[in-house]
Amino acid sequence: MEMAIIILAAGQSKRMRGLDKLTQKVSGLPQIQRITLLACQVSAKVIVALPDAAHPRSICLLGLPIERRFILNSQSGMGYSLASAASMLKKSIHSGVMIIPADMPDLTREDIELLVAAHQKNPEVIAQAISTNGRLGHPVVFPNRCFKSLTTLKGDQGARALIAQDRNEIKHIALPGSHATNDLDTPEDWMAWRLGSELRKN
Repeated sequence: MEMAIIILAAGQSKRMRGLDKLTQKVSGLPQIQRITLLACQVSAKVIVALPDAAHPRSICLLGLPIERRFILNSQSGMGYSLASAASMLKKSIHSGVMIIPADMPDLTREDIELLVAAHQKNPEVIAQAISTNGRLGHPVVFPNRCFKSLTTLKGDQGARALIAQDRNEIKHIALPGSHATNDLDTPEDWMAWRLGSELRKN
């Protein structure tokens, strides 16, 4: 059975003061396009939760081999978006699902593949990425036994409650640096990240 990937990209970017954090350029591409392309390189089943078909994020993904889930009332929170996207999964076909927030500019294909390998090794256990200093982050892979619970989520807490229920049996996968925890929510965050990227290149 294959592992599916859900990319959460239906948020409103309220803290960006009129800008959209998911259309900011990373490695020459809008971040939403970059992260989706990475997912498509790893899985044949990629579902992207988006605000609507006319949104600039949706336009960035035209032509990609993905399934779109439009979240017209995205103000209902991450949990609602995740539940709606998870309703498109089939337990008989998918061994698990990886949840990736779209606003993670440091996440790489190699990072995603580490989580895939962990799931393949133990498909009944939740696998969660952590930073090198042990801070919990994303992506998170849920086995298909969790699919029904994922479809009942609500609010802004996402799947934290499901992770808490399995806390003693979760497999933590360390990603380089802060790849698992670095998300950018404000223009200042993006400015600092770009400066840091330039310094690392030099």
